[in-house]
Amino acid sequence: MVLAVDVVIHFLWLIGGLALLYYGADWLVDGASRIALKLGISPLVVGLTVVAFGTSMPELLVCLKANSPELLVKPAEWLGVKFVTKGGSSDIALGNIVGSNIFNVALILGVAALIRPVVIHSQLIRREMPILILCSAVFLMMMADMVIQQWEGWVLIAGILFYVVSSVLLAKRAKNTKEFETEYDESDLVGWKAKMWCNLALCLVGILALVLGAHLLVDHGEALARIFGVPEVIISLTLFALGTSLPELATTVVASLKKQGDIITGNAIGSCIFNLMAVMGVTAGVEKLEGKHIAWLDLGVMMGVTLLIMPFMWTNMRLGRREGAVMVTIALVYSVMVVMMQR
Repeated sequence: MVLAVDVVIHFLWLIGGLALLYYGADWLVDGASRIALKLGISPLVVGLTVVAFGTSMPELLVCLKANSPELLVKPAEWLGVKFVTKGGSSDIALGNIVGSNIFNVALILGVAALIRPVVIHSQLIRREMPILILCSAVFLMMMADMVIQQWEGWVLIAGILFYVVSSVLLAKRAKNTKEFETEYDESDLVGWKAKMWCNLALCLVGILALVLGAHLLVDHGEALARIFGVPEVIISLTLFALGTSLPELATTVVASLKKQGDIITGNAIGSCIFNLMAVMGVTAGVEKLEGKHIAWLDLGVMMGVTLLIMPFMWTNMRLGRREGAVMVTIALVYSVMVVMMQR
């Protein structure tokens, strides 16, 4: 009876953590996107940078909480939450990123295509997809010994800084503010342009919600894994990866219904790039990551879906419902395989 009550309590806290991650990312993206709007950045670039960064924040906070929990003690105390740190888990951090990238490409783009065929911007084929494939290949090389050293983390950080700066410079060179403004309801923008502090405050609240959400998700997810005897890597590859991908999934569904294809593809591909370079870079830069239970199957599936989506996008420069069904099926089959293997 006591065990059943504990399980229910952990599940409730887990749901609370996922809700905080979702709303925190939503608030962060909302504020940051409007700031970007005032700067006149195009919708595709906003999806690739601002929205991708915001929706990757859950992964970053979960990875830092898992690998270097002491870093989040002070921000959590700002929220009036005190918790005792314990040894980190690199497997949770690595599993979260590998699983999130699989879900970002296979599930999120797949769901978007099922809702409505997604038109592909030529810039994605020319620039972003080659960058994502290169980042994935570099990540696999770093994982050859199943360890990402601190210096490798800093190499990844340098890479994401170069990517963001070059993206913004290219956006400024081909600025199209009118196109971006049509992505949002004009009445929603009235007043926000003149109130930059509101956007900054919204970003701050979103970040604080993400900190607390990451703490709840990791701690109570680990507790449930111990109760049911499920390895941590399984939890991170499925539950955590899907949970921290909820902001991307929610953004994709809304954008699909509003026919905002650039935001959809930019968000999904940009989030994968940020996960591999920014999230992995910062996490490993603070403390090295060692994958004890990450399998080459997981890394292979991540690389495989990344390579597979390229010809899908190239065909008629769109993702149709047939391609979407294939990608969603891959995500579901992979999830079932991970759970069934129970390594």
